[in-house]
Amino acid sequence: MAETAVQTDLLAQQEGAVLTLTLNRPKVLNALTHAMMEGVTAALKKAERDASVRAVVVTGSGRAFCAGADLDHLKESYKAGVAPKLGGELRRWFNPMVSQIRRMEKPVVAMVNGLAAGAGASLALACDVKYAAPTAKLIAAFGQVGLVPDSGFSRALVRGMGLSNALEHAWTAKPIAATDAERWGLFNKVVPADELKAEVKAFLDKVLAAPPKSLALTKRSFNRAAENDFEGHLEYEAQLQEVLGKTADHVEGVNAFLEGRSPKFKGE
Repeated sequence: MAETAVQTDLLAQQEGAVLTLTLNRPKVLNALTHAMMEGVTAALKKAERDASVRAVVVTGSGRAFCAGADLDHLKESYKAGVAPKLGGELRRWFNPMVSQIRRMEKPVVAMVNGLAAGAGASLALACDVKYAAPTAKLIAAFGQVGLVPDSGFSRALVRGMGLSNALEHAWTAKPIAATDAERWGLFNKVVPADELKAEVKAFLDKVLAAPPKSLALTKRSFNRAAENDFEGHLEYEAQLQEVLGKTADHVEGVNAFLEGRSPKFKGE
């Protein structure tokens, strides 16, 4: 077993032919920094080229999978009433990460050990197969800060749950429980937390019995069958986020979140 720290907040551990990437900021529920997203993307690209890696598992440390984007570096900007260019943020950091998962022709499995919110849910749902603990849940909380679901989240929800259910959860930020996510096909399987790693290992043992080229071309074929311009949809989400990121309501939503109060939206 070989283990390497890609960086303090992201761990990469290879056991046999399986590389596990662990988001490692448990005190903040593994919220994503720019460095973490860049690290995940780089690790996936490296794994794609490495013949010794045949599959990748993505998970989180502690009680959460990932709470979404870390806003710490944007606090001062929001407090000053200035929103960042969110379309640029998505194109630079978020979209390359989820696109790499879809693009690489090796199996990528999400091991969802707890909360997956915002971009954290997008990351989980971008994976080819999703195994989850009973405590796992998906939350689309974008509307609470005046934004739209991004990083492929809207597309995954609509395709998995249908339009009406997706809109209900996006508009209300109602958590999607693990059992409901399994029923809708957002999660492949929900298993007891203490069996999660073993279940994922057993699944990958079966998958990796197939020839690498067969797995690669099967993923390519199925992605083509399922997709309606995935990267085009990512760009569309980024354009919408760019518009909403400039609104006063978005700045108010983030400041309210940071200050632990209810937002006062004005439709501006």
